[in-house]
Amino acid sequence: MVDGALRRALPGRCAFCLEAAAPAAPWCSSCFSALPWNLAACPHCAEPLPEALAGEPCGHCLVAPPAFGRSRVPLRYEAEVAGMMRRFKFHASPRAGAVLLSLLEAGLPAEARGWPEAIVAVPLHPQRAQERGFDQAGWLARRLARRLGVPLVRAERHRDTPSQRGLDRDERQRNVRGVFRVGVPLPARVALLDDVMTTGATLNALALACRRAGAREVEAWAVARTPLLP
Repeated sequence: MVDGALRRALPGRCAFCLEAAAPAAPWCSSCFSALPWNLAACPHCAEPLPEALAGEPCGHCLVAPPAFGRSRVPLRYEAEVAGMMRRFKFHASPRAGAVLLSLLEAGLPAEARGWPEAIVAVPLHPQRAQERGFDQAGWLARRLARRLGVPLVRAERHRDTPSQRGLDRDERQRNVRGVFRVGVPLPARVALLDDVMTTGATLNALALACRRAGAREVEAWAVARTPLLP
């Protein structure tokens, strides 16, 4: 009910500039076009790349491809997107969450929306979820699964790891190695969902757990991708 009310309320004024919004959208056409779209990106890990390398795998994925086959991350974590993500993640703003979810849907091609047979959100450890009081990836995943008409399967984070913030790529991979479990058999095609993707280390660890649970094809979905870490 709350989601429906938000979707009816959001159109009218652009969530970014407060000017008149496009029909049935929470943004105006100018702001939508000016958003930091992640168009030139590695197809495997969604790392932003120069325009000349659009569609090519990045150097990291050529050497060590992730456990998920491809990533779908339509935006870069910059400018207006970063600000809206902070309001959603740290202040639990339902308006910001609704806009970000709509942007994710807008950035998914039709074939992608019909691809997954299940959605798996990146889970928080129960202690971390209790401390924070808000699970942003779970919030997005519940609503996206309902809109796509596919089940949401819950994964378990059985070890509370230190924050990934400030860690380099290798440290992030070690930090989350083996921390996820999926306790039920999964269908063949699974989409993993997080709010922000940095190096893909967390999503890679979750993809490995999903493959152990029976998934044969795994994609990593997120709203935004941060700039490259060393």
